[in-house]
Amino acid sequence: MRKLSLQTESYRYIEQAFKEWLDVLGYAPQSVYGMPNCIREFLHYQEQQGVIQLSTFTTQHFKQYYRHLKMRPNLTRGGALRNTTLNKHLQAIQLFADYLRQSGRLILPKLYIPKEEENQKEITVLATQEIRQLYGATIGHNEGTRLEPINARDRAMLSIFYGCGLRRNEGYHLNIDDINWDRKILHVRKGKNYKERFVPFNTANAKYLQEYVYDWRPYLIRGTKNDALFISQRGTRMGGQTLLLRLKILIQRVDNAELQEKEVSLHTLRHSIATHLLSAGMSLENIAKFLGHSSLESTQIYTHLVDS
Repeated sequence: MRKLSLQTESYRYIEQAFKEWLDVLGYAPQSVYGMPNCIREFLHYQEQQGVIQLSTFTTQHFKQYYRHLKMRPNLTRGGALRNTTLNKHLQAIQLFADYLRQSGRLILPKLYIPKEEENQKEITVLATQEIRQLYGATIGHNEGTRLEPINARDRAMLSIFYGCGLRRNEGYHLNIDDINWDRKILHVRKGKNYKERFVPFNTANAKYLQEYVYDWRPYLIRGTKNDALFISQRGTRMGGQTLLLRLKILIQRVDNAELQEKEVSLHTLRHSIATHLLSAGMSLENIAKFLGHSSLESTQIYTHLVDS
């Protein structure tokens, strides 16, 4: 709805003020851009209804508008607006009402409009005991044989995706020289949206990474030159899907039927370390830096997981 124009000067001003408020609060850039667009549509609707004074707004104006949205057709694909779209608009008008209330422009009670049901996949988080079981599954399996380099690589994999909370693509692109052993820091060069960051790792993860890199990785590299951290049995950079397959194999080794029934991916390890850090008392701000989130919005999902 970016093409909608507001005729009321006070409406144009309040839209911009709301945008600046979101920015100051630290909302993600897409929210700072998108939510005011939703509010522009809300204000445009009020103009069409002859409501051109902000001071006359009541909760009924918000609720009537939301009922209008639920009946409005989707101009792009036909049918009604999807629940995800409705919830995006609902979040915007609820935040706008909060802004009006907190800035002292209006005295408004809470809207209490329920969210629409969304068929979103539930976030899976592993318990710390399950993580320990996965590490345990890499020890004592064909130790001393030709498969021990694979076991050491599996421990390194867990250290990267759980211990350091990397995304799959970030771990895939890691090279040997991205590890600073003295400072115990990973240099993530290919983060989301091309952002670089530095991620610390603890002494236990340093031990697993060093054992793999110095003791067992040479068996996989076969004397060839390859800078990749994770090396396949063919001596090439290990693909993301193969890394996931190794995680699935570890899960099957564990004597834990409940774990085996869970839908686990490499990103599950990232969700798990974030939840465990939050439970241990780390601040959301530090967890956001650790994970490479551009705003606290993405990190706040873990507060719900901890509270549930």
